[in-house]
Amino acid sequence: MASRHSIEPNRHASRLPRGRRLAMIIILAVIAIALYSVLVPVHATFYGTHVGLTMLLGLIAVASPLVSIRYPVSAIASFSLSAGLIPLMTARDIELAAPWPWSVPMLIAFAVAVASVTFRHGWRLGLIQLIAAGLAGAAAAVFQPSIPSGNSLIVTMSVVAGIYLIAVLFTGRLRLGDELTRERAHTAQEQAKRELVEERTRIARELHDVVAHSMSIIQVQASTARYRVPELLPEAATEFDDIAASARTALVEMRRILGVLRTDDHTAELAPQRGIDDVPALVETTRRAGADVSLLLSVSDDVADATQLAAFRITQEALSNAVRHAPGAAIAVSLTADEADVTVTIHNARSDHDASPSAGHGLRGMTERAEIIGGTIQAGPDGDGGWTVTARLPRFPLSPPAEGSL
Repeated sequence: MASRHSIEPNRHASRLPRGRRLAMIIILAVIAIALYSVLVPVHATFYGTHVGLTMLLGLIAVASPLVSIRYPVSAIASFSLSAGLIPLMTARDIELAAPWPWSVPMLIAFAVAVASVTFRHGWRLGLIQLIAAGLAGAAAAVFQPSIPSGNSLIVTMSVVAGIYLIAVLFTGRLRLGDELTRERAHTAQEQAKRELVEERTRIARELHDVVAHSMSIIQVQASTARYRVPELLPEAATEFDDIAASARTALVEMRRILGVLRTDDHTAELAPQRGIDDVPALVETTRRAGADVSLLLSVSDDVADATQLAAFRITQEALSNAVRHAPGAAIAVSLTADEADVTVTIHNARSDHDASPSAGHGLRGMTERAEIIGGTIQAGPDGDGGWTVTARLPRFPLSPPAEGSL
């Protein structure tokens, strides 16, 4: 039984908040000092006990509640031992008019010991403390039959039993309050999760109804242009075909995003992701749109998927910004790697069009992608009047990003 209860108290102890535990230690320490300063003089004066032994046993008795915070079984045993030995030291030839087998300070120490064990470790160990100390007092009364103790022992046990019941009720109330607090926190977390799911569903619905629908129309119109306009020049027909291909690619990406938004566990993220190997195709698409783009690609295959996706998306966004804000300017794309990082650099020369970057979300999105995997990004004008974006991304992020965060 002892081993079983020695495990259970530790489980309860781990649940006690740190602030409450600290308050309990301070309160018990103050009570122990006050009781010890009174208990020793009272027993030495009114009970005729040996001062040295009283100091030792009294210290054990008043310190047991503090010990019970960490070692309840040892505290129960030590307090019960002192509760049985202190009465036995009472002088036989003294006319005792004080309470016996325990003095008032010892009675208070008994009540504190029972209450502290009950509060800290539950009603079972508190009941064991109550019974063990009560039996120790009864045993002292048996060994000291010359000192009448029946009424005092009954009153003492009744008072401490009442304190034990109060401690049981108070402890149950505190634990019920803690459980309600945890339930409220769990409910709030679930509510926040539901709101997030509803918001993601709303965004997915808007993307499907507005953006995906518009992209589908663009794709259909571009694909059928050569049939609807017979006099269309071959060059224009090729341009329409490229527009249709870009629209189809965008629709595929849109469907994947919709799948992520509408899936709580992000299982859609298991679909193939874009990576560094897709950058040449991205550059070629940009060239077909009329941009002058050069590419330097020197990255081996051993790069984490999260880093590959971030590198592709940053290159994609930087190319889009360069074409939009500096039309006609030459663009240089460079992806290189060393043992630790992948470096992505997109530089566009000065454009004849005086178009400054708008306050959109592109740069913020690139920064967030880099920071998620522990990378950094720098973007700004350079010495020749152009614009350079440089991102350094770890080949293998220490903390993989959450699914769907990229």
